[in-house]
Amino acid sequence: MLLVYLLIIANIFAFILYGVDKSKAKKGERRISEKTLIFFAAIGGAVGAFAGMLAFRHKTRKPKFRFWVPFFLAVQLVLSVFCLYQNYHLTTSYYDVDLGLNRELTIVQVSDLHNQVFGINEQTLLGRIEDENPDMIVVTGDVVDSYHTSFSIALDFMRGAVKIAPVYYVSGNHELRFSQEELNSFFEAMQDMGVIILDDTYIDFEDFVLAGVGDASLYGGFAAYEPFAAERNVILLAHEPQFTEFFHSLGADLVLTGHFHGGQVILPGGRGFVSPEFKFFPEVAYGSHDIDGMTLIISRGLGNSILPVRVNNYPELVVIRVS
Repeated sequence: MLLVYLLIIANIFAFILYGVDKSKAKKGERRISEKTLIFFAAIGGAVGAFAGMLAFRHKTRKPKFRFWVPFFLAVQLVLSVFCLYQNYHLTTSYYDVDLGLNRELTIVQVSDLHNQVFGINEQTLLGRIEDENPDMIVVTGDVVDSYHTSFSIALDFMRGAVKIAPVYYVSGNHELRFSQEELNSFFEAMQDMGVIILDDTYIDFEDFVLAGVGDASLYGGFAAYEPFAAERNVILLAHEPQFTEFFHSLGADLVLTGHFHGGQVILPGGRGFVSPEFKFFPEVAYGSHDIDGMTLIISRGLGNSILPVRVNNYPELVVIRVS
């Protein structure tokens, strides 16, 4: 959504600039320079600039404007279609994990939504989840974004998700940037809908344990519960994947995480480009990894934050079939 907002703002601003310059021309006042007008067309406002030229009948006879503004318009339309497709083409990845359960369990993982919108009230995303007929839905943090926050979008998703299957949630780094009052209000709203918050707690399902670690506790190595016995099957939810030693210490067999956004750009050969901490070429950025017998699954996530564009890295819904 951030990319869409930026494009809208750039084009509205460019349209206004062309109108203001036309008004100044009529009044004989000091004009906005032609370089400035073309510059704002070049940086994303070509639609607004072209619309301003037509609406105000301004600069339509100038050769440089007749060439450059339509040129930038064509380039930006192509790039916009490409970027929007890269950001909204929802994909599903499937993983099979054998924990030795007495049943088959289908888990749908949603991570790093970051207020991204997939249909009205998230109906496109929710429809894809419902098609998987999950036994549970796990949300591994950053369902909201601290830079372009909308709690209502996050709650729209949760409201629909709890109607499909039980929903279990752990916090991410973006949730923890809000005030305690905002966070408590958000948590209470989710709990009122039936979302089960697993920050630093767990649920014993007899044949397996579903445990969670809130993002604030990852850096302190604190989970508020004792490590589980080796014979227990433990599925652990956390937001950030780099704390593998800590996950091991808790007795985790399967860990579901996100945070790395698939490296934002996936290079030829499958290597992620940059992590959220701006570490370039992270060793692992998405997918399933065996780490000393523990399976770590890193979701590429669904939305964006500071960097508004994904490349070769479509939004990902994760489905884990546990047996």
